[in-house]
Amino acid sequence: MNKLELKVPPPAAALLVAVAMWLVASRTDALSFALPERRALSMVLAALGVAVSAAGTWSFLRARTTVNPTRPEAASSLVATGIFRFTRNPMYLGLLLVLAGWATHLANAASVAGPLLFALYITRFQILPEERVLAAKFGPDFEAYTLRTRRWI
Repeated sequence: MNKLELKVPPPAAALLVAVAMWLVASRTDALSFALPERRALSMVLAALGVAVSAAGTWSFLRARTTVNPTRPEAASSLVATGIFRFTRNPMYLGLLLVLAGWATHLANAASVAGPLLFALYITRFQILPEERVLAAKFGPDFEAYTLRTRRWI
């Protein structure tokens, strides 16, 4: 299982989950449900997700550190300002919110599992390996950061 660590870029993983959610929803009509204002709610969640991800990317670019999630060892600085004061993983949180918006749009009980599966996958195969690298690279500063800032929200 370690072979999957830091291999699949998180946006690609989110896209795969989104496609799977659509396929499952399209084949399980009996699990669909009515959701008033689903279009508006799904758009709000997706827009919020894009904004959260963009804020994280912007913080990395301002700090002149890598935004490449498959190479955490290339990080040149520990970013703990901006949106990183509230979540250690705003880009992944943003993708999760977009998937939650997609699940809302699909309005299918089976598709609701998609965001949860994404969160589990990203935590195990992306976040935990990243944290090991960052802990080795930034030592006590990273440890202090993890104590004051949650992994997700």
